[in-house]
Amino acid sequence: MSLAGGQLKVTSKIELLDCTLRDGSYAVDFQLDEGFVTNLLSRLNSIPVSRVEVGHGIGLEAERTGIKACNIDHYRWAEIAGSTLTDKPWGMFAQPEFTRLDTIAEMTERGMSFVRIGMEPDKVPGNLDYLHRATEVCGEVYLNLMKSSATPVPELVSLLDGVGPAVRGVYVVDSYGAMLPADVHRYVSAVREHFDVVGFHGHDNLGMANINSITALQAGAAIVDATLNGIGRGSGNAAIESLAGVIKLLEDDQFDYQELAKLAEYCRVNMDAIREDRTMQVLGAVIGIHSGFFPLVEQLAEEYHADPARLMETAVQIADHSPRKDDFRTAASRITA
Repeated sequence: MSLAGGQLKVTSKIELLDCTLRDGSYAVDFQLDEGFVTNLLSRLNSIPVSRVEVGHGIGLEAERTGIKACNIDHYRWAEIAGSTLTDKPWGMFAQPEFTRLDTIAEMTERGMSFVRIGMEPDKVPGNLDYLHRATEVCGEVYLNLMKSSATPVPELVSLLDGVGPAVRGVYVVDSYGAMLPADVHRYVSAVREHFDVVGFHGHDNLGMANINSITALQAGAAIVDATLNGIGRGSGNAAIESLAGVIKLLEDDQFDYQELAKLAEYCRVNMDAIREDRTMQVLGAVIGIHSGFFPLVEQLAEEYHADPARLMETAVQIADHSPRKDDFRTAASRITA
C-alpha cells in the first residue's frame, strides 16, 4: 500500500481490529457494564470491522499476578462474544508470564478465533516454545512486540529469527505513544520483509496514533488496531471511527465510518474514563517510559524529592532496553545521592 495522488493504493486487504473492549478496559479500571458490552458487540457485529478483541486489558488471566480482575471473567466474555459476534471473529490478548496455554486452548474451544501474545522483543527467544505450543491450540496466533521502539530495528528483526511460519502475523506496538511516522514506516517495513502479515498498535500520547496507523498501512501493514473514541490505556489509542473516515476520504468507505462515529459517541457517553495525568503521558512518550510505571515514578519522586522527568531519564540511561522497576529505584538513589 502506498500513497499516490491523494489515494491509498491497495495491494492487499486492509483490516481494522476493534479493541475497545480490551484496551479500552484500562480506562474504566477493567469494570464494564454487561448491558453496555452486549449492546456494543451486537452493533459491531453488523459493521464491516474485520475482527474484535475483548477481555482484560492486560491479558487473559492477568488477575493471576494480583492485578485487579475484570468484573467480567474470561468464561463470561466467551459467552457474550459468542452470542453477539455471530458474523465476525473475536479474540483475546495473552502474556506468557501469566496466561496458561491450557486456558488459551479452552477459550478456543469456547469460540475464540485468534489470540495475540504480547511480549517485549528481547523476550521472544525465550518464549519460542510457548508461541509454538500456542499455535497448536489456536488457529490464529499473532505476536505483539510490546515497546517496539525501545529496541533498534536491526536488533528487533534479529530477535524474531526463531518465530515460525505457524504464527499468523507480527505486530509493531507503539506502547509509549512516542513513535513518529518515519519510525513507524521503518519498523513496519523491516518486519514486513520477514513476515507476510504485519500489524500495528498505536497509542496517542503525542497525538500521533491516527497518522501512525495510516502510515503503517502505507508501509505494508495488513492490520491496524483502534478503539471507538480512541479510548484506551493512558492517552488512548487510534480512533477507529477516524481511521475509517480517513480511509473513506483517500479511497472508499470500507468500514462504515458513519456507524462507527455513532458507536464512538455511544462509548464516549457510556464509558466513564478515569482521568489521567497529562504531564506524565507526555513525559513518558518523549523519554520512553511505559504508563504502567507512572505510579512508581510518582511514588519515588515524592519519596526522594526528585523531579519525575529526571528520574525517568536516569532510569532509561541505566536500563539495557526498556526500564524495569529496579532501574527506577536505582535512578532515584543515584540522582539524590
